[in-house]
Amino acid sequence: MNKVKIGILGLGNVGTGVWKILNTNKEEIRKRSGYDIEVGKILVRDVNKDRGIDVPKELLTENPEDVLKDDSIKIVVEIMGGVDPAKDYILEAIRNKKHVVTANKMLLATEGDELFTAAENEGVAFYYEASVAGGIPIIHAINESLTANKIEQIIGIINGTTNYILTKMTFDNMTFEAALKEAQEKGFAEADPTSDVEGYDAMYKLAILSSLSFGTRINIEDIYREGITKIKPIDIKYAKDFGYIIKLIAIVKEVSGKLEMRVHPAMIPERHPLASVNDSFNAIFIRGNAVGDMMLYGRGAGDLPTGSAVVSDIISILRGSTDVEAISAVRNNYLNIKPSPMENTESEYYVRISVMDLPGVLGEISTIFGEEGVSILSVMQKGKREEFASVVYFTHTTLEGNIDKAIEKIKASGHVKCIDNIIRIENIQ
Repeated sequence: MNKVKIGILGLGNVGTGVWKILNTNKEEIRKRSGYDIEVGKILVRDVNKDRGIDVPKELLTENPEDVLKDDSIKIVVEIMGGVDPAKDYILEAIRNKKHVVTANKMLLATEGDELFTAAENEGVAFYYEASVAGGIPIIHAINESLTANKIEQIIGIINGTTNYILTKMTFDNMTFEAALKEAQEKGFAEADPTSDVEGYDAMYKLAILSSLSFGTRINIEDIYREGITKIKPIDIKYAKDFGYIIKLIAIVKEVSGKLEMRVHPAMIPERHPLASVNDSFNAIFIRGNAVGDMMLYGRGAGDLPTGSAVVSDIISILRGSTDVEAISAVRNNYLNIKPSPMENTESEYYVRISVMDLPGVLGEISTIFGEEGVSILSVMQKGKREEFASVVYFTHTTLEGNIDKAIEKIKASGHVKCIDNIIRIENIQ
């Protein structure tokens, strides 16, 4: 039986999962890859830290050169996260003719071209299945299974933390703050949850999916991003009343020759398959011009699901079942599709406003909407008569730019306390 030695950069949550899988499924991996996989060295910050798993101490090192310059190590697995120093470590590994597997969505979304070009120039494999949606094989699906299709759109729930929070708010009547605290206690959210709840994590993943699916380079600055921190229980209730579920969704689609890319909360029909994706699960809904509609569903995060994707990439390299040059993302950048400005996006909208409870105010606001080409589907005012009233508008399909102009006029009207929330309504079929 052939043997191969790998090096691992990082032993956090994902690294722990990789170690468990390599040991628990050792015999299955041997049969499927044709190799005995030996871990040569694991880079950690502190070799004395208790990680709750049984790793021989002699495998641990605080010196990256023990991994990057060891000629016996043929594959480097980067699961540290972040851009620095992960980028430098990967580039050094590539220069040393080592194949690379990574789960680093931030690095790929921001510095991917340089890494893929380096890997192509050195003739080494660069695999990254675990960078999007954990254990869901979405990268392989796009790179291999769907290559006969022109992908028309992708709509996904690709952040488990926000999906868990919104699930708790929807079905357990929790506030955002209470749901976030529970997510942190269960390990679904970091102590600093900003990347998840503000939509950055989903934005990085959408950049990767957009580049692969539409064959163009993506600047993350061209992706509209909005998090879930403004979602209140009252918004959840109004959504339910109208047959919708609120999810943080990532969308990419080609419209009039340009790419529309956005991450934001949205009301989606409760009958749509994405509406039933709950807790920390992820799902990606793809529409291809040949295959039609399909959805991939599974655990989007966690040590074992993400570790599974990492180990699968290692096996793919060992089996040589995929041509190295064919999978490089550089070769997916054969088009130059421009981003579509967010103001050109069309959607229906839910708008919740606190206004002075005076005669004529609702008429004034409705007039402003009409002047900017926003057609109102329904308007509701609930609650006791007080100084300020909460008013909710549901609109017909309109341009984002028209909504923006109307909101600016409404704010300046003198009768508005605040715009409490604006949520897009995606009536996906």
